[in-house]
Amino acid sequence: MLPWLGSYLVEFYGPFRLFSSYLFLATVGTALAGAATWYSLPRLWNRLPRDVGRAHAVAAEQSVGKPVGAGLIFMTILVIVGVLVLPFDWCRLEIFALVLAAMLVGFVDDRKRGGLSELQLGLADFVIAFLGALAISRLAPVTIWLPLYKQPLVVSPWVFIPLGTALIWLAINATNCTDGVDGLSGSLTALAFVFLGVILYAVVGHVDISEYLLVPHYADGADWGIIAFVLVGCLAGYLWHNAHPSAVLMGDAGSRPMGFLLGVLVLAAGNPFLIVVVAFMVLVDGATGLLKLALLRFFKIGIFRNVRYPLHDHVRKQLGWSNTQVLLRFVLLQAVITPILLVLLFKVR
Repeated sequence: MLPWLGSYLVEFYGPFRLFSSYLFLATVGTALAGAATWYSLPRLWNRLPRDVGRAHAVAAEQSVGKPVGAGLIFMTILVIVGVLVLPFDWCRLEIFALVLAAMLVGFVDDRKRGGLSELQLGLADFVIAFLGALAISRLAPVTIWLPLYKQPLVVSPWVFIPLGTALIWLAINATNCTDGVDGLSGSLTALAFVFLGVILYAVVGHVDISEYLLVPHYADGADWGIIAFVLVGCLAGYLWHNAHPSAVLMGDAGSRPMGFLLGVLVLAAGNPFLIVVVAFMVLVDGATGLLKLALLRFFKIGIFRNVRYPLHDHVRKQLGWSNTQVLLRFVLLQAVITPILLVLLFKVR
């Protein structure tokens, strides 16, 4: 909306050309989303359902009685601010609609005593992930780039959509699994979105830098980057109130749409392996548990038998780490590992 408004008002007052600056829009969007989330949460969280604890989770009793489902608030803010600062585009509107769908599925799970069944959640995740991959591809060939291979690849939508669906589904569930320690899921995903935002805005979204690094240039890369930065603003506002000991919890209403956007933005950046790079600790903490479960349930392979998942539960129970130690150490690992992997990803190519 602001870019359209700027193109109209610039004829009357020159400084309105700022409304066409991606850097200005990213800055305003991030600050606005952060301030709106920080201000709104304490005024609305008493209307949210209360946490009743999770079976078998370590220290689950510490969360009992706290407002849960704060994602309903900050993901709605993300969509409103995103529509405000981004140029109009049907694809992004579809993605925002799916963000809201994932948020509502998560909120129903937060609100329902005992939550939705694994089958119900898995099916909902699959449908949302499929529609997200479909929205990115537009049923047209998609240009991607891979590690260790210089040339871009043009992928048929019939290949891209199934693989994209699987990636988004994995991101949704891995992100959801990390939500168990005050500030952990929000901090790890915020870091992931900072790195993704930089890649989308300043690498694949920049003609000269993308040419220098031998990656495809995506004309709408900066637009996707703004979404990443706006979500970082929302998470900053949320983490202010979620710092240990937390006053409010994001619940599935926050973790599921965050995971959805993580997968979508990785696909928008053109390299599916980026999810390992920008969200390394999210996958280690959450997705390895999914791997353990899948191998045991479908192939009767008991790998990682002595490891408790999510991994943050294992280190708290077996190693005696406090919540603060888990948060700080996991965030430090991701903050150090991601830049190293990014250097290898871009320069080795």
